[in-house]
Amino acid sequence: MRRLYEVDVVRILTFACVIGVHVTSHTVASDNVPLYGLLGLLHFTRLVFFSLTTFVLLLGQLNRPRPMRQFWPKRFLLVGVPYVVWSVIYYAASNLHSGSQKEPVQWLVDLLYRIVTGSAWYHLYFLLVTMQVYLLVPLIVWFVRKTRGHHALVLAVFFVLQLAVTAVYFYEPFGDLGWYGDAEKQFFWSYSFFIIAGAIGADHARGLLDAVRRRRGTIGLIVAGGAVLALGVFAVQRWVLGYPLYQAGSPLQPVIMVWAVCVGLGFLALGSWWADRRVPDSRFSRAVDRVSDRSFGIFLVHPMILWVLLWIGDDWVPDHVIDPWLTLVAYVTVIVLSYVVADLARRSPLSLPLAGRRWRS
Repeated sequence: MRRLYEVDVVRILTFACVIGVHVTSHTVASDNVPLYGLLGLLHFTRLVFFSLTTFVLLLGQLNRPRPMRQFWPKRFLLVGVPYVVWSVIYYAASNLHSGSQKEPVQWLVDLLYRIVTGSAWYHLYFLLVTMQVYLLVPLIVWFVRKTRGHHALVLAVFFVLQLAVTAVYFYEPFGDLGWYGDAEKQFFWSYSFFIIAGAIGADHARGLLDAVRRRRGTIGLIVAGGAVLALGVFAVQRWVLGYPLYQAGSPLQPVIMVWAVCVGLGFLALGSWWADRRVPDSRFSRAVDRVSDRSFGIFLVHPMILWVLLWIGDDWVPDHVIDPWLTLVAYVTVIVLSYVVADLARRSPLSLPLAGRRWRS
């Protein structure tokens, strides 16, 4: 199957919005309703990310199957090594900055715990869940093949099941969920529908992309309707139910699932539009290819750039850039500097541990 340039656009847009989530959540004023509304809309990212991840994985396995003894070492090398390296970097930086006085053994035990739980920094659970998906690939491939002819029903069942899971997480009808609720984002079943949807989408890739191309206008209306629905629920939860602004737009809740489906289709429509108009070897095409290649490294480093920008130097940036311009200035700065760092890492022998890509001299 040809290279899917559509996926490059989906990947770039998703990571750009991930950075938007983190920048906005760290710069928004406590009473800024529009930015909290935007933050709520941006919370689709984790769901689209895991759907895209499974789509790419299964596209290869369904079309050019490889034994797991080849698949797992390669995938765990490209994700597991950066995961451990960046966990150490973030954990060490946070302890040095806070002046932690832990004993070396305590430091090591705490670090190992954070690596196992994906909690060394707030974005690294993405990689932990991705590795859970890697382990499940044989089962997912088997399931997709066994349910051919019934994929619409499978999607409907998983959608309802994940709606129920997110409703329990968000509304907690049975009371405090304890550790299970605290770790909700770190387990693959919190994203089960989107993982299965990505896998089934890969099994129907050609038909899916053809359908998206034919219905771009309709998809645009679906995205607009999804945005209205998400913002409407945000408003009800804030001003009718009395939820705090962040909670009203928090990520693991039923309406974000619906919105994420709309955005995923929208990004795919934009990707197909780009792929149809892409001019090979043009400057812009090469730029898109390069950014897509660096996107994982950008994802890995951007919280460090944001942290340095906002909290190092006696809060100079937050004190001198007023709300709401702080969010915009921080976003642009983080994007640019993260790309620079990721590009330098990609061109160095440290490409694998820092950018998740093999270095080619």
